[in-house]
Amino acid sequence: MNVHFWGVRGSIPTPLSAQQVRAKLFSALQRIKPEDIQSDKSKQAFIDSLPEWISGTTGGNTPCVELTGNNSEKIIFDAGTGIRVMGKIGNIPEDFHYNLFMSHFHWDHIQGLPFFDQAYNPNASFDVYSPFDNMKEYFSKQMISPYYPVTFEAFTKNFRFHVIEPGKTLEIGKLQIDCIKMSHPGTSYSYAVTEGNKKFVYATDVELNSKDFVNTVERSLIFENADALVLDSQYTVEEALRKENWGHSAFCYAIDFAIAWKVKKLYLFHHEPTYDDRKLNTIFESAKWYANYASGSNLEIYLAQEGMEIDL
Repeated sequence: MNVHFWGVRGSIPTPLSAQQVRAKLFSALQRIKPEDIQSDKSKQAFIDSLPEWISGTTGGNTPCVELTGNNSEKIIFDAGTGIRVMGKIGNIPEDFHYNLFMSHFHWDHIQGLPFFDQAYNPNASFDVYSPFDNMKEYFSKQMISPYYPVTFEAFTKNFRFHVIEPGKTLEIGKLQIDCIKMSHPGTSYSYAVTEGNKKFVYATDVELNSKDFVNTVERSLIFENADALVLDSQYTVEEALRKENWGHSAFCYAIDFAIAWKVKKLYLFHHEPTYDDRKLNTIFESAKWYANYASGSNLEIYLAQEGMEIDL
């Protein structure tokens, strides 16, 4: 399996501001030395030496994660604004077929679909899956006047919707997909994809609580011994306490959860829109310290970023 992050931000798209770009430039200039600008090679080496939060960006697009199986099966998790970028520069399947799995239908998870080029390709086909009954209606409602100039009917006619049931395994090629209901306003579902002896879990928009740590057959199937877990970690603990019932988790709760379920690699996801790259880097450093304190070297931790890939 290969997993590619096209959108990792939560709640609302957050493009870099002019002030944030200037702050990055100022931080870079503070680090520069005369020998760093003696040649094009030294300039490039200096740029390469900068921390990622200065030389790059975590990204501002809302959730979209693409999974490609070893036999080229294509699964997309959520249709946030990241799916627009996927349509511009991503690899198009030879058969123009996509399997779209929806965690839920809040705006930040559906707002990219009207901008996904392949949705208008008459040769493309989509199988859309979730436990929600009214998927087509939810997509269509964001594409009516006066909110959007093009209706859902402008899409390819090859959209098929499938209501799936948690607890029943779905097979797409060699991929096995299971889902579980999570705590989030209006409900959200997490998905596990198993191929051979590898398991990937997509768990966005989750407000973790004590029941999520209770070992049940259903939770064990989804989370236990996952090779990679993409998990909502939008808040600090202080914010999580202030924003109880908002539907998101603190990064340290996400780490505790991953340790409890013996996850190998944790990817912090659904980043708070008010956090800039510097703040996210500070959180990431704190998360690495806490993960090492809580688990030693048993849990690898990463900050999900646009363009990042996972190979399992």
